[in-house]
Amino acid sequence: MDNRKEQERAELHRTIWNIANDLRGSVDGWDFKQYVLGMLFYRYISENITAYINAGEWEAGNTEFDYARLSDSEAEQAREDLVKTKGFFILPGELFENVRARAKDDENLNETLERVFSNIEASAQGTDSEDNFKGLFDDIDVNSNKLGCTVAKRNEKLAKLLNAVAEMKLGDYKDNTIDAFGDAYEFLMGMYASNAGKSGGEYYTPQEVSELLTHLTLVGKTGVNKVYDPACGSGSLLLKFAKILGKENVRLGFFGQEINITTYNLCRINMFLHDIDYDKFDIALGDTLTDPQHWDDEPFEAIVSNPPYSIKWKGDSDPILINDPRFSPAGVLAPKSKADLAFIMHSLSWLATSGTAAIVCFPGVMYRGGAEQKIRKYLIDNNYIDCVIQLPDNLFYGTSIATCIMVLKKSKAENSTLFIDASKECVKVTNNNKLTQKNIDAILNAFTSRKDIAHFSRLVPNSKIAEQDYNLSVSTYVEQEDTREKIDIVALNAEIEEIVAREQVLRDEIAKIIAEIDLPAGPSVRQADRQGWGK
Repeated sequence: MDNRKEQERAELHRTIWNIANDLRGSVDGWDFKQYVLGMLFYRYISENITAYINAGEWEAGNTEFDYARLSDSEAEQAREDLVKTKGFFILPGELFENVRARAKDDENLNETLERVFSNIEASAQGTDSEDNFKGLFDDIDVNSNKLGCTVAKRNEKLAKLLNAVAEMKLGDYKDNTIDAFGDAYEFLMGMYASNAGKSGGEYYTPQEVSELLTHLTLVGKTGVNKVYDPACGSGSLLLKFAKILGKENVRLGFFGQEINITTYNLCRINMFLHDIDYDKFDIALGDTLTDPQHWDDEPFEAIVSNPPYSIKWKGDSDPILINDPRFSPAGVLAPKSKADLAFIMHSLSWLATSGTAAIVCFPGVMYRGGAEQKIRKYLIDNNYIDCVIQLPDNLFYGTSIATCIMVLKKSKAENSTLFIDASKECVKVTNNNKLTQKNIDAILNAFTSRKDIAHFSRLVPNSKIAEQDYNLSVSTYVEQEDTREKIDIVALNAEIEEIVAREQVLRDEIAKIIAEIDLPAGPSVRQADRQGWGK
């Protein structure tokens, strides 16, 4: 079974790669991605609503029924019920498969698609699902010059795109295609993140790092109330919980905030593609540090994040922030030029008493002085830091720095902090490093056992950290293994003495030879000299 799944996955990845090469042309990679993901989403919700309606009819004995073959007027009567249960409604004539079937003969395909996308969004207006559907298709500009300089050329590209996405083998709904839709999405995100230089890292955390962060927050748990990511990007970290725990074990759902509108749209699409119902996720748009959107939903039992490193924020230039209950306990705000510890303070504030937060950090926050040192002092003196893990360099798309993970807890058993040096826990894949399952297991075993392991982990009393001026760099506490060749000085001295003694014997022998050569020469040599033979 696994083997078949891997083959299907490889084939799906090949198909996506081929679409990318075939359609990209003048459309920049990131822009192109929006179109493919948008069409993938359109196909997904069309198939999802069709499968849902069909299943109900088939159960009632109407096995010949197919929603896609129904007339729009017949379907209209089901609108209200479907919006309540699914959060949206699509008329049969506007389903992906039917629009695609007419695409090659539709001279106004761009207008058709624009109308369909607008109708899907409008179906949720004024309902509980409105926020989750609003603007979801905004990034698929069917009239963009990027698709072609004339309407005919644009429509040709759009028809090609519809066909290409239709041909993706995403399996049968009865055989849980959700996995395949989500997988197609993740492959596209990873593909573009790895090719997109610096901007890639802002949108996507490698799967293995997501897995490690998720497991760190789940030690000893089989379920959580809800999951939160204050800088959620495309949502890959949040969705790891659905994969590892099962979405039903994230009881109240998935919460996140994202500042970039395009990525915010991608994140909501990603939730749907992973079959998270509209009432089980709440992704907000905006700046988490200055305009947080989930005050009514905190606290969270699990918080995971890979926030942007050392970005600028208002900090102390905004007099309101020092009185913000998220930041005020430390008595000082993160520097204006480095918001890293503001994300830490925000996450700690919204963490449940029984919860765990695991956050990727820029290494500088662990040792820099000034306000950052004062915030570290607050965190250590109040025993909120459970563990600091040093990761290998070159793990993330678009940055080669060696990052760290800070694990936060509010209810710790001991007044100590664990340090793990996982800087060597990786394998090299092309230019990047990658965590393997073995590496992840080694880190998690050290994390759960909380024992001292030479050159790998050390449990340090917080009083000792205070003595080190609240430096939290792993290298301060976990000694690096010395891999240089060890030299035995006594044996080396004995060897040198032996060499010196042998050298003396050789000198004596050479002196003897020279002395023999310098003896008075016999008559035959003198005769040869006279005749010039020796010249």
